[in-house]
Amino acid sequence: MKRRHNILLWAGFVLVLVAVTTYIPIFAVFAATRDVPWVNYLLFLAGAILLALGLRRAFAQPQIYRGKILGSILASLSLLLFALFCFAILYASKDIPASETAVRVGQLAPNFTLANWDGKQVNLSDQLKNNRAVVLIFYRGYW
Repeated sequence: MKRRHNILLWAGFVLVLVAVTTYIPIFAVFAATRDVPWVNYLLFLAGAILLALGLRRAFAQPQIYRGKILGSILASLSLLLFALFCFAILYASKDIPASETAVRVGQLAPNFTLANWDGKQVNLSDQLKNNRAVVLIFYRGYW
């Protein structure tokens, strides 16, 4: 009897690869998935479930389905990819060095000139001559 291919193993591994490769180009752009990559976590979970089902099928019915060795390798690679993804997202991306020269709370800001909303150059010292305080708003950009 010819053994059949265990497609669940490959489908699970492909989902894990999709979870790893889609974070930066697709999900890091949107605010809802940038800080907590929940879509990627769901893809990892779906891949893990398919891999587990495929491994169960391969070990429970080895006379019908292939994949005992290959499934174990793919599951190990998937676990390694998940660990590297979590390390990169949860630890390495937050490891930003402290700036010793940054302005602290309560400290006077150095004088600067920036363009306002309509492109006119605005100087901080000129604004402080006419106003009691100036509010600066910094928008976080997309990388």
